[in-house]
Amino acid sequence: MIRLADRLARRAVVPARWGRVLALAFALPLPLALGAPLAAQQTFSLPPASPSPTPAPAGPADERAGVAIPPRPIATDRPTPAPSPQVQPLALPSATTTPQRTPAPRESAPPAGALSRGAGVAGSPGISVKLSALHPKYNFFHADEARAAMIPVIRDLALRARDADIHFTIDAEEAERLELSMDIIEALVADDELFRRPDGSRWEGFGLAIQAYSKRGLWVCDWAGKLARRHGRKLFVRLVKGAYWDSEVKLSQVGGYADYPVFTRKVATDVSYLACAARLFEHADVIRPAFATHNAYTIGAIKHLSEGRPFEFQRLHGMGEEVYDALHALEGNQRTPVRIYAPVGGHKELLAYLVRRLLENGANTSFVNRLGDADIPAEELVGDPVAELAALQPRSNPAIPLPGAIFGARQNSAGVDLSDPLVREPLLGQLRALEGRQWSAEPTFGGTGPVADVTAPHDPSHKVGTRRDATAQEVEAAFTRAAAIQPGWDALGGERRALLLENAADLFEAHTAEFLSLCQREAGKTLLDSVLELREAVDFLRYYAAEARRQFAAPVMLPGPTGEENSLSLHGRGVFATISPWNFPLAIFIGMASAALAAGNTVIAKPAEQTPLIAALAVKLCHEAGIPPEALQLLPGAGEVGQLITANPLLAGVAFTGSTDTARAINRALAMRDGPIATLIAETGGQNAMIVDSSALPEQVVRDVLGSAFQSAGQRCSALRVLYVQEDIADGVLEMIRGGFEALKVGDPADLATDVGPVIDAEAKALLEAHVADCIAKGLTVERLSGTPATGHFVAPTIIEIGSIRDLARENFGPVLHVVRFKAGELGKVVDDINATGFGLTLGLHSRIAETRRFVQGRARVGNFYVNRNQIGAVVESQPFGGEGLSGTGPKAGGPHYLARFATERVVCIDTTAAGGNASLLAAG
Repeated sequence: MIRLADRLARRAVVPARWGRVLALAFALPLPLALGAPLAAQQTFSLPPASPSPTPAPAGPADERAGVAIPPRPIATDRPTPAPSPQVQPLALPSATTTPQRTPAPRESAPPAGALSRGAGVAGSPGISVKLSALHPKYNFFHADEARAAMIPVIRDLALRARDADIHFTIDAEEAERLELSMDIIEALVADDELFRRPDGSRWEGFGLAIQAYSKRGLWVCDWAGKLARRHGRKLFVRLVKGAYWDSEVKLSQVGGYADYPVFTRKVATDVSYLACAARLFEHADVIRPAFATHNAYTIGAIKHLSEGRPFEFQRLHGMGEEVYDALHALEGNQRTPVRIYAPVGGHKELLAYLVRRLLENGANTSFVNRLGDADIPAEELVGDPVAELAALQPRSNPAIPLPGAIFGARQNSAGVDLSDPLVREPLLGQLRALEGRQWSAEPTFGGTGPVADVTAPHDPSHKVGTRRDATAQEVEAAFTRAAAIQPGWDALGGERRALLLENAADLFEAHTAEFLSLCQREAGKTLLDSVLELREAVDFLRYYAAEARRQFAAPVMLPGPTGEENSLSLHGRGVFATISPWNFPLAIFIGMASAALAAGNTVIAKPAEQTPLIAALAVKLCHEAGIPPEALQLLPGAGEVGQLITANPLLAGVAFTGSTDTARAINRALAMRDGPIATLIAETGGQNAMIVDSSALPEQVVRDVLGSAFQSAGQRCSALRVLYVQEDIADGVLEMIRGGFEALKVGDPADLATDVGPVIDAEAKALLEAHVADCIAKGLTVERLSGTPATGHFVAPTIIEIGSIRDLARENFGPVLHVVRFKAGELGKVVDDINATGFGLTLGLHSRIAETRRFVQGRARVGNFYVNRNQIGAVVESQPFGGEGLSGTGPKAGGPHYLARFATERVVCIDTTAAGGNASLLAAG
């Protein structure tokens, strides 16, 4: 390892190297700086810029050779939105002082020459605004609301910039916000009054940032040029590499998308940057470009591309001084303007920003970092990125697999990118077509009997279908069939059972629209939650298929003395019953059933009485996939059917998810019946808490608290019930939480903008309302969201301040969050109080202090501990889920030990010498 002193000595050569590196960059001919036509490198298709409207260009090829990635619909001829000057702007102090958000970065003056009022856009300071700092609903789910609320605010800020004759840049953020930001920009650019200064002159300071790491960056450049030309504007466009690369990669992996919205190699981003720069210069009549870079090669290439056309460079405050000093030394008196981009705020707000910049520029691929390494020749630092990318095979980063391949041999479940209108709008059309479809659920092997209507929790007058409950005779017959086929099903082996489960997973994805529609109509889930439900079900099927191959395909050979052959194999126990809840009517239903099937058991599956239709579709598709009907049988019904199932003497085990009280009742029933001692695998409730100390990032806390407590209407096993906030920061954090809380929308789950849907039924609603009423009667501080629909099983999201988690007698399964304040020295007592409830499902912690994390982790008795993130949405295989104590028996669902609990072990010992001698030992001698 290089000693620190050596590294510092190497850094001392940096200023001397800048001039050499820049001189080399300037000496490069333009074809090398930009490369041959980039389309020939199979990296980009560069359609010629045109001042007249043209169809959107074909998509750039991805870094993967031969794989064409069509861009999202960035319409170069989008309908011109009507200007909205008549809307009264909202009063805000400034973008940099917006409460609840990190201050937006602000740009200071160029270093050369004194700036004064009246210097014009090119010579004056400016401001860059992050739109997410202006509104809590700046996302595609709430696009209409965001546009209506944000355009007046942004217009007001832009008017102030116009009157000061400085530039006003709308910053670029995550890829999923791009379409919405373009809508907002279009509306503002169409506003003639905004671009007319009080003296009648044209304001040329309105602008936007474009990210070169985005595969849509080139098309955004064209869109900006055509937008400006259409309305007769001159726009200020800032080209950046992009600041959310790692987040975009993770979001795409978590989302299960087909590909990434960003390039996965830095060199591909470098090439994209040059392509975007060339395109901006082609729109120079309507765009004044600014190039944010510290890269000497890029600086040289931009200077070549400009051909004397006006532009400016930009650098971060405290970085890049040497390269631009060297540039100015080379330029003499014809200096290119350089603007300094500087964040403004206090230590607390800017620490995360500064850490990100340090990480970016300390990366091995960073030009700034590589320049400081004296072992890297200056010539290597100014290599042609186009040629470098063209020589790479594969052009994608092999260390970053596609989202569908992040689990190796197991295919990741396919996500639904709802931010993409080309995905979202056709899907919404399919869901509208399914709104009137009637479904039915009945025992797998027919029969007759009375049926009951299944209605929607958000609208009890809306009939979704019918349910026919199993009779006692049907339960008995189901066990007889299941027991008869179980030996043959077990004998298939792990590989063949795995193939059938994978077939089922593929069919589930092929019927995405039907599952999403049922989740919305029958279970009251929002579209986002419905997508997550389906993906988890598919992940369970594929993961347990992989585990069947790993654990059940062949015996495990065991050690022993010579002359013996010892092996252990896993087999199904017999007939397993799965009893699933209504809050995850597909994922948990099929998760438990597929685990039992993978282990060689046959399954009697009883869904919750509230959600049998989703289960019926799942079982139907499993049968279509090749799983015998006798091996997986659906028995709908209420508690009475469950009692018949758990009392049957042929039952080998039960997998159950639900309340602790019901789990106890099942345990007693299994103990009382005649027959083999049955296995019980139970996942039950939790009094889940989150602890927030004074070092936590407030914005992250607010996001994770609101999601953990109110997503899915608080009806997740893992949902946050009790929030502990250190009193030093409690007032500020709770004020921010209330702000986000008040922005929640409660309503029809079919509405894309709905944040909180209904609870499952009238009984659940009554229990929650009784709890809230009791807290009000006790004089506790209770805040409830107004505007809850009058019809349907809706419970207003509620925040209640209490003294301790010990004050709660039971879990309140819905959108009710309890808040407790604690002193800095009471962390141990807080954890002890949480442990004292007896539940141990999930616990969240927000802290930037590693010692605090170690302390809580070592003291808490919970199954799933989440640090600096939300505490819902456990991912199969990545975060196996399950609790301890009153929260379940284990092992964890979606984990490596789960399938073995459904199996019995058999050992075979063979004396290999019985045939006349130890042949293997004699041969070895």
